[in-house]
Amino acid sequence: MIERNFVRENALKLQINQFIIDNLRERSIIKIEFKKTPLGERIILYSTMPGVVVGRKGRNITELTKRLKEEFNLENPQIEVAEEENQDLNPKAIAQKIAYSFERFGPKRFKAVMHKSAEAAMQAGAKGIEIVISGKVPSARAKTWRVYHGYLKKSGDVAVSQVLSAKETAFIKAGAVGITVRIMPPNITLPDEITEIVVEEEVKEESAAEKKETKHEESDEIKEVKEEAENE
Repeated sequence: MIERNFVRENALKLQINQFIIDNLRERSIIKIEFKKTPLGERIILYSTMPGVVVGRKGRNITELTKRLKEEFNLENPQIEVAEEENQDLNPKAIAQKIAYSFERFGPKRFKAVMHKSAEAAMQAGAKGIEIVISGKVPSARAKTWRVYHGYLKKSGDVAVSQVLSAKETAFIKAGAVGITVRIMPPNITLPDEITEIVVEEEVKEESAAEKKETKHEESDEIKEVKEEAENE
């Protein structure tokens, strides 16, 4: 019974997630969080352009709240819009920016857009980034273009669990263009990283009395050696 409720709740969240993205029709929603509160369902929309999502005088949020009540029988959905921090380190945000640039200005300067996005991510602290676009850019035949900066794991557990990736599709006159962005974040710890361990040796300073004793011991040893040599 518990498992069924868990699956049902997650399926509902996926449906609401897709419903919000389809209705807002904006390339600025990075992620959606759901939180349960005593007052109702709290939905947080993280966006690169919060003002566009909210709309004039909150019109978009008001309309979305109304439709969520009707479609999913939510009693009191509370929708909040927050700005996504570190947009240059978020692959979803980068892919959306590239797609938005292609759809608004065309793909003529696609190489400059790709390199600029990669350089911004590296300046923000990313260890590595890869941007791949595929489609009819810039000719009538489909091609694949790739921009690669820094160091990026492509295999192993690190590539699966810690490298961030996102995909987006831009619709231009020539057709659909696929955009894939992969980023190795700055806070990642690689298993092959070696840190140097420095062991400090303690240096004991001798006092003046100890120095005199060592000198006397050395002189006595020298005398004994000389006496043995003379006896021989």
